Amino acid sequence: MDGLTRPVGESEADAYVRGICFKTGPPRLIGAELEWLVHDLREPTRPVAPHRLAAAAERVGALPLRSVFTVEPGGQLELSSRPAESLTACVEELSADLALARAELRGLGLALEGCGKAPWYEPPRVQSNPRYNAMEVYYDSINGAGRNVMCRTASVQVCVDAGTEEPGPMGYGRRWRMAHLLGAVLSAAFANSPLLLGRPCGWRSSRQACYARMDPGRSLAPPESHDPRAAWAAYALNANVMFVRSDGEPWAVQRGLALRQWARSGLPRPVTADDVAYHLTTLFPPIRPRGHLELRMIDAQPGEDGWIVPLAVTVALFDDPSAAETAYLTLKGLGDAPGPQRPPRNALWRRAARRGLSDPELHAAAVVCFAAAREALPRLGASPRVTEAVDAFIDRYVNRGRCPADDLLDRVAGGTGEGARP
Repeated sequence: MDGLTRPVGESEADAYVRGICFKTGPPRLIGAELEWLVHDLREPTRPVAPHRLAAAAERVGALPLRSVFTVEPGGQLELSSRPAESLTACVEELSADLALARAELRGLGLALEGCGKAPWYEPPRVQSNPRYNAMEVYYDSINGAGRNVMCRTASVQVCVDAGTEEPGPMGYGRRWRMAHLLGAVLSAAFANSPLLLGRPCGWRSSRQACYARMDPGRSLAPPESHDPRAAWAAYALNANVMFVRSDGEPWAVQRGLALRQWARSGLPRPVTADDVAYHLTTLFPPIRPRGHLELRMIDAQPGEDGWIVPLAVTVALFDDPSAAETAYLTLKGLGDAPGPQRPPRNALWRRAARRGLSDPELHAAAVVCFAAAREALPRLGASPRVTEAVDAFIDRYVNRGRCPADDLLDRVAGGTGEGARP
């Protein structure tokens, strides 16, 4: 019996989670995971038939991609970059893969759509496997938010290294805290899911609003702590287990069984280290520590190069020392009024999701943070393509207190802008 399949108890499960959540060292690697909705080239506001989505997944999956390709439950397509040693390398690899995917999809009359949540219709689940089947049953027992996230949303997820063990600007403790403050600004600046069935729904980022409504034990941030490892391990062990996997189907969906309780009781069967590792893949807080930090709050972005901007800005604010210091000093005041709720349910994150950069405090923070990131990009070796994309975003959105959601709201309001008011 190997180390992953042997039974573990509560203390071993706790030690396992602590040991893998923050891998420390000088920040060196970055990555991105790009999720995309798929729409019809001729009729982008009408549903795409499941057989066409299946054909799209098969064709893209057969391409010689360097990034990892996966298909989400609603037929969304995802490309996950390999860990890259520079922003330029990450952008170039994903761009090459996206060019291949887009060309293949055009042959099927389809295209990738960068939007945080399907704006015109509600895609059903089209992917069936034991994990997705069990997740749907689990989420549906709570409310409809989980099904929405599974089948109807798309994001840009940015991954940066956890940071050094030592305290300071690059220390993992401060980077963890900054991520939860910067996350609200990123959510506001890149909000891009304001519509439900073609009409304003009252949120600039309804995708983030869905996450706030999901099972709080797995979608809220862990409590703030001076010891992030201990806080994350407690969070993971106290989170309810979605299901107990088995060789057969269906997997046994659980109700009110925390991982800690399962490890203590050994029922319905003993817990293994592999079960603990798999349980971590079912936790979806806004920032997930996977050795590195995975920032999950950014809506998918419009345009061919829209995804480059959140990647570039986030990497600059974490990995350039001067930009990181400016961002932290700017952002730490946003957390001066703690409340009973944690991100994304707390007041700051809810304002970000509802108002985007029309919120004065978030707008002011975004102006400073984006300027610091833009100044840092040449120091990180960013290409003209990257800096031009960031410049265009700052001019179009940040400086004007707008976000991509406002364009969609203007569109459905006939250009009057009336739809931009929640």
